[in-house]
Amino acid sequence: MSLKLYYHPLSSFCHKALIALYEGGISFEPILVDLSSEASAAALRALWPVGKFPVLRDETRGHTVAEATVIIEYLDTHYGTKLLPAGADQAWQARLWDRFYDLHLHTQMQKVVGDNLRPADAKDPFGVEQARTLMKTCYAMIERDMAGKTGANTWAIGNTFSLADCAAAPALFYSHYTVPFDPSHGHLRAYRERLLARPSYVRALKEAEPYFKYFPMDAKPSLAKETV
Repeated sequence: MSLKLYYHPLSSFCHKALIALYEGGISFEPILVDLSSEASAAALRALWPVGKFPVLRDETRGHTVAEATVIIEYLDTHYGTKLLPAGADQAWQARLWDRFYDLHLHTQMQKVVGDNLRPADAKDPFGVEQARTLMKTCYAMIERDMAGKTGANTWAIGNTFSLADCAAAPALFYSHYTVPFDPSHGHLRAYRERLLARPSYVRALKEAEPYFKYFPMDAKPSLAKETV
């Protein structure tokens, strides 16, 4: 098969790439990376020495594509997924919200989660508190932005599902289990519900479900008891 995705089903950034692949109905070979296995980790590092997933390998074109955002733009260019809006103004807005979700929410969530994996003498309470504060700032910004939109099918950029929503879905799914939303954030909650109901993300979450027990927080993700 031409496309191979090196990934793990629990990984939030892998969810982002999977959403794009499923949105486009693109056939690919999923290669699960087990970082506890030296052979599996070495196979990933041979492609991308940084050793982080997702990584897409396009055998037909001879390209190795790393980073979820770049993978999505690559799929747009070569596989017609159309997740980057055609209009110039909408395109830069989609990229802006993609960066917003990845840098200011997603990575902050991972900071909080990752701290739970550290030994007791290596934890970073100050850094975690900073991350939590920024996540709450992001929640307020999303609430304000979504409050200005109307329609049951409203996404980050108008009524067309885009790169920005691919970024928002896993960021918001896991963030709620890390730093719960404020009860007043009704528009944020409704947006998250729309994302979790999107068939492409329903599929990715179903595949991740057996691994939710390994999420290193007291609140474990659960599709059966999904509440916001």
